[in-house]
This record gives sequence, C-alpha cells and structure tokens, in this order.
Amino acid sequence: MTALDLSSPVAVVGSGTMGQGIAQVALVAGHPVRLYDAVPGRAREAAAAIGARLDRLVEKERLSGADRDAARARLLPAESLAELADATLVVEAVLERLDVKQHLLRELEDVVAEDCLLATNTSSLSVTAIGGGLRTPGRFVGLHFFNPAPLLPLVEVVSGFATDVTSATRAYETARAWGKTPVACADTPGFIVNRIARPFYAESFAVHEAHGADPATIDAVLRECGGFRMGAFELTDLIGQDVNESVTQSVWQSFFHDVRFTPSLAQRRLVESGRLGRKSGQGWYDYREGAERAAPHTAESARPPAHVVAEGDLGPASELLTLIREAGILVREEEEDHGTRFVLPSGGQLVLADGQTSVEFRDVVYFDLALDYRRATRVALSASQDTSPQTLAEATGLFQALGKKVSVIGDVPGMIVARTVARIVDLAYDAVAKGVATEEDIDTAMRLGVNYPLGPFEWSRRLDPEWAYDLLNEVHLRDPSGRYAPSLALYRHSYASGKREDSTS
Repeated sequence: MTALDLSSPVAVVGSGTMGQGIAQVALVAGHPVRLYDAVPGRAREAAAAIGARLDRLVEKERLSGADRDAARARLLPAESLAELADATLVVEAVLERLDVKQHLLRELEDVVAEDCLLATNTSSLSVTAIGGGLRTPGRFVGLHFFNPAPLLPLVEVVSGFATDVTSATRAYETARAWGKTPVACADTPGFIVNRIARPFYAESFAVHEAHGADPATIDAVLRECGGFRMGAFELTDLIGQDVNESVTQSVWQSFFHDVRFTPSLAQRRLVESGRLGRKSGQGWYDYREGAERAAPHTAESARPPAHVVAEGDLGPASELLTLIREAGILVREEEEDHGTRFVLPSGGQLVLADGQTSVEFRDVVYFDLALDYRRATRVALSASQDTSPQTLAEATGLFQALGKKVSVIGDVPGMIVARTVARIVDLAYDAVAKGVATEEDIDTAMRLGVNYPLGPFEWSRRLDPEWAYDLLNEVHLRDPSGRYAPSLALYRHSYASGKREDSTS
C-alpha cells in the first residue's frame, strides 16, 4: 500500500495549534488542504496564521516564494463538513474528549467517500474507543504528531483493535512521504512515547519527594551526567504541569492504577496551586521578572586521593580507569569475585549505583551512572549519615580531579540517572513483549519524540545485560510497593544473556 497521491485532498478538522501544524505539514508536502473548525471564522483565521508562517519560511530561505504561493493556493478554509467530501484523508485534532471525537467522526462518515482514511491526532485517548462507533472502523487510525508538528519529525501511527493493516500502512507511508519519521504501534495507553517516558518524570519527582535532592540539582545531574537535553522539572515547566500531569493520570488510569505509573503528589500540589510552569510564571522554578534561578548543589573543592584500588569488573564505569590515570592518580587493579568498586585511601569504598543504599554498608559512597564519563561535566554522589567525612571528601576530590562538578545527594537507592534509565529500559522491554512496538521503533520514538540521548535498547546494549534487572530488583527489595519490580520481559532478557545462574541448580 503506497502513500496518498499528492493530488489527493487532505482535510484537517480543528484549527488549534496542532490542527494548524498538521495542515501546514500536508500543505508543504504538496496536498490540497481543507481546514475546518466548528467555530465560525476560526478556520479562516487559522489559514491566515499558516500563511504567515509560510512567509517566515521564505524569509529564512527554507521555502521558495513560488512554493509558498502554490501552497497558499491549495489551502481552503471550509465553512462546513460537507466541503470535506472529496478528502482522501481527514485528520481530526479537536478537543481531547472521547464523546466529542466520536460524534465528529460519525458525522464525517456520512460526508466522505467509503475509501477515505480517517485519523485522530489524540495523544491520550484510546484509538479503539474513538473509532468504536464507526460503521467501518477498519479505515480509522491514529496519527499522533508531536508539537510543533512542522518541526518535530516523529509521528506515531497507532492501529486500533479494528484498524485494517492496509489503512495503517497507507497512513504510515503517507507520513513518511510528508518527510516525517513514522513508527508503528498498537493502541495501548500512552502509545510509545507517553508510556515509556513516564519514569523520566516520576523518578525525579520521587527523589525530590523523598528529600534526596532539590529540583535544580536533579535536573543538572540528568543533563550534565545523564546526557538528557533537559531535566524533568524544567521540561515539565515547559510542557505545562497541568498538561504533563494529565497525561500521567490518563496512562495510570488506563492501566487500572498500575503502581508503575502512579502520579506524583508533589506535581498535583503544583497544579492545584496554579503553578503550571512557564505559562503561569511559576512552576518548579520561578520565571517571574527579577526572580533568581535556583542553582544545583555543587560540592566545595576537595583534595583528590593519591591512589585508588579498582576491584572487579567496573562495567559501565570502566572508562573511569583511563580518566583517573590521565589525571595522574595511581590506579591498582585487583580481581574481585563480589562486587565492583574503588577502594579509597581511607579504606572507604566508591561504588557505581546498584540499587543498594549507603546506610547498609560501612563507609560506602555511591556514584551515579553517566551517559559518557569522559564527556560528563557533573557526577552525583550518594552518602548516608554513617559515611565518614574523609571517604566522602576523597570521593568528591577524585571526580573533581577528573574535571567534574560534584553534587552530593541523599542516600537514594539507585540514585538519579541509574534508576531512571533502568526503569525506562524495563518499560521498553515490557512494551515489546506485549506487542506495542518493535525495539527499533521504540528507540526511534524516544530519541525523536522526547530527545533522549539514546533509545532504551541502545542504553541496554551499552550496559551489562543484567544491569537494569539487578538494579531494579535491589530497589524493589528496599521499596516493595511494586513500582520497581522488574518485568518478566526484563528478567527473560537478563536470563537469556547466559550469565545469570539458575537459582535451582
């Protein structure tokens, strides 16, 4: 099944931000576009706004004047649904209410031809439920664009329970012909991105709620150590706390209150207080004029140790051996059957986050997972009240000698980056096992949809096959709520690596 011919009219119903964006994408691709809104005059206003954006593209030399003029000539504001009768594809981008969308689609079915493809741009509602009242639900599909649609490449092509394969394929190929990067997924809560991204927000909020670290420090660690474009607090302030929490609530409720998707009480309080982020002037941060931006906790300068002993296979942290030697610090390597760690001159231990806590062991400091220890500019350390000041100072001085800023956080099992990545990896394996999408499409969706530095499976391949399972299992032992219980799919991946011993042998 091929993409729609460029001579085929495309209709967009709903002229808000998303509707305008989708219309512009189809228009620039070369289609005649019909734009309809139920509010009289709104479609004409939206068409004028699209025209203005086309003018700006010409000014930036991203579109020729001739192509702009041709696109404007193909854009037709519609005064009634009847004017969409010749459309070969209709994308609805109206209010996120099931009853509103169902009513609209039933009306459209009476207007368009039988072979017209119907699509929804919903981000949180069930595609199956929206199309459930149609006479021919097989031609109905989800086309979830990301905002702003003209700029962001990702489109989730969602097949509802009754969607025909030919309809999904045509929608997929059309999105690709429009210059987008489509990914195919099943109709499950949150689709790909909004399902697998939940831990990115949830773990940051959980660390904050447990008084492990403040928002500015958590954000800095995610950016400067984890390699994420933005931290969870600044990103949700940008999205809007009400919008982000609404998606979280929708996914949680759709999964029958699965504890893995439990919303944050702290975020609920923000929304209740009207602190919605940038758009209201206050969120996790204060954006009002003259407000001072909160700074992350950064440890004071400390003397580096003269030497360290590296015991066991350091796995994801093995690059630190080279960096430590380059900093002029003597490293002696020793084989060790139990655990992987650095032993400091004080006798204290420096251990990569593994889901355990400092309070359980005598004189242990944990350090967080980094996307790339050489390029990281900040590293988080975790210590308990029982950690000796000398051990913490040596650990701090060691990373400072490597050119890293150091943030000391509370005794948080799994720390910040490590447990966030582990949970994202876990949800990704679970999604593949349940037929939501392929590994390749999930990695593509998370990189393009939310700008992750790596897709979950790319992360997993960088780490030991057992790493995410072992870390989550340790956190689960300390927080047996079920939130951190590794999925069966992740266990199978870990077991299939061939390294895990059979507990029955």
